[in-house]
Parts: sequence; C-alpha cells; structure tokens
Amino acid sequence: MMTFYLKKFNELSNQELYEILQLRSEVFVVEQTCIYQDIDGKDYKALHLFGEKEGEIVAYTRLFKAGDYFDNASIGRVAVKQIHRSFGYGHQIIKESINAIYNNFGISNIEISAQKYLQSFYESHGFKAFGPDYLEDGIPHIAMLLTNEGI
Repeated sequence: MMTFYLKKFNELSNQELYEILQLRSEVFVVEQTCIYQDIDGKDYKALHLFGEKEGEIVAYTRLFKAGDYFDNASIGRVAVKQIHRSFGYGHQIIKESINAIYNNFGISNIEISAQKYLQSFYESHGFKAFGPDYLEDGIPHIAMLLTNEGI
C-alpha cells in the first residue's frame, strides 16, 4: 500500500526533493537513455504528488494549474520506480493526480504530453489523443486531453 503526499515546492523536505529528482533521473535519463534538461525551472509552480512505500518514494507526478504549463491543467513527469511497476502504482498515481487537480484547481480539462507507447495506459483513465504524434527529446509523444466529462 502506498501513502500519497501532495506538496508545493517550498514544502518539500531536502530528502524528498533529492529522492524525487533521483527517481526522475533514474526513469527519464538513465532508463530511457535520454539526455534532457529535467530541472526546467517549472518545479516552483507545480504541486508535487508522490507515493511512498516503506519510507521510499516509488511514484511521482507534478501537477500544474491551467496556464502554468499548458492552457489546461496538466500532469507531467509521471514516474514509477522500475522494480515497483507490476503493482499498479502507475494507475494509482494517475487517479490521485486527477483527484488532486480536481480538488486543488476545480474541475478543468487536463492535458498531458504522453509518451506514445503509454497512449493506451492514459486512455484507460479517460484521456483522448489529439493532434499529430511528435518527438520530444527524441522520444515519440502524443498530446492527450481529459475533459470535464471524463472526470
């Protein structure tokens, strides 16, 4: 069972921030062999949602209100530690992220830039693809939207 925490940037402890950045680096830089600028200056605006299991951060997302990243509210940097992916934590953190956006920003459309291979995963949560596929940091992506009707 994971315990979820939702914090603003200035509420994160040094250890939490370190573990979050370590997890993002493990997944997006090392595992996906993608060199990109993870620390992009947007973390200050985001709400940080993370799941802990036995004192370790194993799942993470960052959430933005409408206008802070996209025109719509958004979920990004979705990451689950590789050794914990068979437990459904990705689905849990997406559900928690949708609820957190609803509870903190009100009902709004949620836009994501999804890695193409995860399209069906996000569709299972009500997201619908729009627009053409595109490359982001050399990885195929698709824009997806969850509308108020989908929540």
